[in-house]
Amino acid sequence: MTVLKLKTNLRCAACVQSITPSFDAEPGIERWNADVSTPEKWLTVEGDGLTVATVDGLLRAKGYQVVGAMPADTAAPEKASSYFPLILILFYLLGAVALVETALAPFDGTRAMRHFMAGFFLVFSFFKLLDVRSFAMSYSSYDVVARRWPGYGFVYPFLELGLGAAYLANFWPMAANIATLVVMGVSTVGVVQALLARRKIQCACLGTVFNLPMSSVTLIEDLLMIAMAAAMLIAI
Repeated sequence: MTVLKLKTNLRCAACVQSITPSFDAEPGIERWNADVSTPEKWLTVEGDGLTVATVDGLLRAKGYQVVGAMPADTAAPEKASSYFPLILILFYLLGAVALVETALAPFDGTRAMRHFMAGFFLVFSFFKLLDVRSFAMSYSSYDVVARRWPGYGFVYPFLELGLGAAYLANFWPMAANIATLVVMGVSTVGVVQALLARRKIQCACLGTVFNLPMSSVTLIEDLLMIAMAAAMLIAI
């Protein structure tokens, strides 16, 4: 597997959007990511037998180009792709909810779902807020709203934070559940599109701290939140 980290003259999220179809369709590219938040406008590309000339040709077809490369001996190693952080967080949330329900016995399914959703949104927003700029860039690569309005990627972590606080305080439950259906529903559209296109990209659900691959796991995660929000709306 060849990994190229190249300096480019890409300028913004719109530039990344313009090259996305070409890079997604290139058979030799397994995974790629563009970070236009840095002065170097790094483009990282992975694949078998990749060359700088191949990548430069794809860029030039869209009016951009490679302007430099990171030396192989100074390139930072890529973070291993793994679902372990996500699975560990989900078990922590389930454990916390179980302990709360034990203390507040008897068990209440609606209350348990509310506490789970509160923990989900609070924890996931925390990881996104560690590096909002990087999250926004990664999110704009597949979310249908962030792709058209990059600012949505900067707003999204705060939406999750607000929803988490609302669920924890049981504040305006109907509004919180409706907002969750809308926010997670829109997010699901982007995930489905990425999966149908078989794009091998990083899932931004835990920000960019961990290298989580986009897969059906991401879709199940979104659908689970939609299902719980719908169930709680019916129970109100």
